[in-house]
Amino acid sequence: MTPTLVRQHLPHAGAKPRVDLRARARDWSEIQERMLVPLYEAVYERLEVGPATRLLGLGCGSGLSLLMAAARGASVTGVDVSPERMTLARERLLPEAPGTRARPDIRLVDGSPRDTAVPGAPGYTLVTAFEPIGCLAGDSEGLGGLLAEAAPLARRGAAVVLAGWGPPERCATASVMRVATKLAEPLRHSGSWRPACRDDLEDVAQRAGLKPDGSGRVACPFGYADVDSAVRGLKSTGLFDAAMTATDQVQVDKELTEALHPHQRQDGTVWMPNVFRYLIARTP
Repeated sequence: MTPTLVRQHLPHAGAKPRVDLRARARDWSEIQERMLVPLYEAVYERLEVGPATRLLGLGCGSGLSLLMAAARGASVTGVDVSPERMTLARERLLPEAPGTRARPDIRLVDGSPRDTAVPGAPGYTLVTAFEPIGCLAGDSEGLGGLLAEAAPLARRGAAVVLAGWGPPERCATASVMRVATKLAEPLRHSGSWRPACRDDLEDVAQRAGLKPDGSGRVACPFGYADVDSAVRGLKSTGLFDAAMTATDQVQVDKELTEALHPHQRQDGTVWMPNVFRYLIARTP
């Protein structure tokens, strides 16, 4: 699509894409969130997450990372500003089926990290921010604010884990993400996709007053049953919102489908190898 054609579809200034937030949250929970399981497992194994762990999950989404930590015996608290994702997290972590017991070691809080504070409670030993940064212009600023609220709630020397996309040349999905940049370019939207930079995580940790204490890389391939599932899963990340603002959902779906074609296998599945980074930092 040429820039001229894109501009013919520009919405009014300040318009946002029309998105079914419940459907998007469900797509994230059922399709996309599991792609990060290798990242969760690698971090929990390295930090020996277990019964002695008190974990605060920032942007916990629909709660899969919390569920995995709780399965290791950790006490977990999750916080997110998306009511749609938090509803799914409660279904996953706090089932209301007859005969099920409440889990006092699992808390889910709508809002910001400061809303999780409990007077007299011991500090968190681990804070996680698993939603990968380094792919949206300005995403690190938002994470910095969350860390500033969360740090006082953690113990001195507590681990804080930040996650981000690996080098574009190691991420097959990067070629698909460029669709977001191309379509959003007419608006020069601050929330459009950009390639990850080498020191994204370190820069955030430094601004938050945290001390880096190790890092790692994890293979997180994106695999989907078909192209439709891949389109739905990728859009659930929010990385294509600026593109939908600049054009429309139909155009984004069309361009995404074309970009995914090289990654579709003979059986119809879609497979894209990726590498994600994580940084372990410590509170002062």
